[in-house]
Amino acid sequence: MSRFFSERYASLTPYTPGEQPQERKYIKLNTNESPFPPSPGVAAAAAEEAGRLQLYSDPESKAVTAALAAHYGLKPDQILVGNGSDELLNFAFMSYCDETHPALFADITYGFYPVFCELNRIPYIEIPLTDDLRIETDAYIGWDGTVFIANPNAPTGLALSAAEIEALVKARPDRVHVIDEAYVDFGAESVLPLVDRYDNLLVIQTFSKSRSMAGARLGFAAGPAELIRDLNTLKYSTNPYNVNRMTSAAGIAALKENDYYRRNAKIIMENRSWTVTELRKLGFAVTDSFSNFLFARSDRISGGDYYRRLKERGILVRHFDKPRIDDYVRITVGTRDQMEALIRETKTLLGECAQ
Repeated sequence: MSRFFSERYASLTPYTPGEQPQERKYIKLNTNESPFPPSPGVAAAAAEEAGRLQLYSDPESKAVTAALAAHYGLKPDQILVGNGSDELLNFAFMSYCDETHPALFADITYGFYPVFCELNRIPYIEIPLTDDLRIETDAYIGWDGTVFIANPNAPTGLALSAAEIEALVKARPDRVHVIDEAYVDFGAESVLPLVDRYDNLLVIQTFSKSRSMAGARLGFAAGPAELIRDLNTLKYSTNPYNVNRMTSAAGIAALKENDYYRRNAKIIMENRSWTVTELRKLGFAVTDSFSNFLFARSDRISGGDYYRRLKERGILVRHFDKPRIDDYVRITVGTRDQMEALIRETKTLLGECAQ
């Protein structure tokens, strides 16, 4: 840091994204990207819009907002699009948390949540997961503050039912509940249909995972119009043109070609099931994931060693040093060929450990 850096942020520990190495070609199973390219219409729509980049994008993002509203059966004033779901999550932390309204989230969850709190000087309370790494919604009822739940949770991949989330939202109508559904399209239940029924529910999704647009940076928040107006206040106070022309056009095209993405999600779920079976045959403990990644550990090799030795062999997975989960690795589910390569290398590593 320079000597000019504000003391306000001197102690900030930034979020650490997954590795994006350029020095060699890896099988990348570490950042939960889709192994499939965007649908053909997405590339064509983005390319067409590229010829208009001399013009500002629509600050209201009317076209993509209308497309999302039609797709999900909502009204345009119930949706706000953003530069990835992270921007919208930050708006939610800024809108609904302060010195007297702490953030409440799990002790093991998306690593950006505590960063948002530190960045915005928001107090937060971490609610421990159960011994089997699940979110227990009853544990949140007695606390005052704004609830943030990733569902499915990251990095565990475990999911709550829509009924469990609805019960929590109903139990505390005096506070906002933000449900981060980045991975919901891989078998979990969305609570998007509930936003018409509860004025204290905000749902955030992304195009990065199931819709193969991680590099485009497009997310959206859905909720009662009043909550969306709150987020818009933050948006127009920071970056009115937050979604660029090419990304908006790509998002509309992706919604038109939704069957393509549904088929890809189905393939990923099939590959997930196959990989879980193979890892368990090798003695791994694997959570029952409803996401496009697996969370696994073995008594025969530590999480750190497994990560490092796979990397030496050209396969990237994600390892976390956090207590309680430092023996686990998170493995993105890719193509069948990629998962078969993972299993082959894992068998080799375990054989070497036994010698």
